[in-house]
Amino acid sequence: MQDVIIVGAGPCGLSAAIECERLGLNTLIIEKYNVVHSIYLYPTNMQFFSTAELLEIGNLPFPSPNEKPFRHEALAYYRRAAEHYNINVQPYTEATGIERHEYGTFSLQTVNRQGEEHTHQARRVIIATGYFDHPNYLGIPGEDLDKVTHYFREAHPYTGMRVAIIGGSNSAVDAALEIVRVGAKVDMVYRGGDLSANIKSWVRPIFEGLVTKGKIKLHLNSCVTHITETEVEITNTEDGHTEMLGNDFVLAMTGFRPDRKLITSMGVTMSEDMDKPRFDPETMETNIPGLYVAGVIASGRNANEVFIETGRRHGAMIARHIADALTHTSG
Repeated sequence: MQDVIIVGAGPCGLSAAIECERLGLNTLIIEKYNVVHSIYLYPTNMQFFSTAELLEIGNLPFPSPNEKPFRHEALAYYRRAAEHYNINVQPYTEATGIERHEYGTFSLQTVNRQGEEHTHQARRVIIATGYFDHPNYLGIPGEDLDKVTHYFREAHPYTGMRVAIIGGSNSAVDAALEIVRVGAKVDMVYRGGDLSANIKSWVRPIFEGLVTKGKIKLHLNSCVTHITETEVEITNTEDGHTEMLGNDFVLAMTGFRPDRKLITSMGVTMSEDMDKPRFDPETMETNIPGLYVAGVIASGRNANEVFIETGRRHGAMIARHIADALTHTSG
């Protein structure tokens, strides 16, 4: 019987485990892949928006020569944090179901890569799953072609290719800048009248300069409505005009959504549009006693509603509440 089982070994799950262990709670993390898998899926050369200090967990310093660290630095830091605090992580194991018993404890069903099933017992459960497994699909013809991806890793495969990038956020802009450098012809398609206001301040002028020079063709108020092996159809959302562009690859940088399968199966109360779980903001406990949410799983439709720098604080709130509750129960 674990005091706490945490589902998800991202920064927020690790932070929650550290805080629980500090208060004497024996803790196990169940992770579908490996530590901070979502950060591993970031573009290879990605630089964070946040400073290193704002990414720290467990009061463990994040040393970096850069004011805003890069992906590879974050991977090393979070690996070190898990090792430093001796966090018990069971990697490559998927949580497939949770059951709450009448006396208040939980059973958690899991399956590993070999297909072996196991049931774990816990007094409390924290769901800290991320969102990179679940892209926001466009739902248009051709989206299932091999040339289409929702993940950008690095620019090299697109050297000299005709690439359509769908989106107007930081991920789309960063991808465009990298791909242009390897000689790709870039069409960037965004439904809004202007790019996101959250574009990194040091990146926006560089991007706008490339648009002005014609290195990147920006299609605003537009959507990709059909994808073929050799073309993409772009439709203007204001006048309905369509045009076909020659195309080799499509990067759909349309964002991701949290997987709420576990919490909805438990009967967690959701917002009216079934988009956001309801929880006590002081403790992060849901309407199911003993079941908590931490990190991006607590956000709404916009996954950027909760960042690492804010989600990492959830762990301390949850740990205090669990420790107090279990102490009261044992007393």
